[in-house]
Amino acid sequence: QVQLVESGGGLVQAGGSLRLSCEVSGSIFRLDVMGWYRQAPGKQREWVATITRGGTSRYADAVKGRFTISRDNAKKTVDLAMNSLRPEDTAVYYCNANLLLTASSGYSNYWGQGTQVTVSS
Repeated sequence: QVQLVESGGGLVQAGGSLRLSCEVSGSIFRLDVMGWYRQAPGKQREWVATITRGGTSRYADAVKGRFTISRDNAKKTVDLAMNSLRPEDTAVYYCNANLLLTASSGYSNYWGQGTQVTVSS
């Protein structure tokens, strides 16, 4: 059974840094695009950053220049380094992955359980 397990959330003061990690567990054939999303209280889930298998990354304007996404295909992990954190970055952060379970299956999309990031002012 495939699972995405996140770690690294917590409480930090404004201006501080955190690093989130997500590991894909279980047997899969291939990982494709991986990314991070977040959901603040009372708001819809929003896209934060994505990275392709080849390492091409994209960022939401709100985090560009402050967050860096990276991945390790061999370890099946994706990280999000967050610097210069602001109170408005407070949210539950979710890992997301598109992957092939087998060589003949279609792509499936998976979500992690979420990890809380709280930035105090």
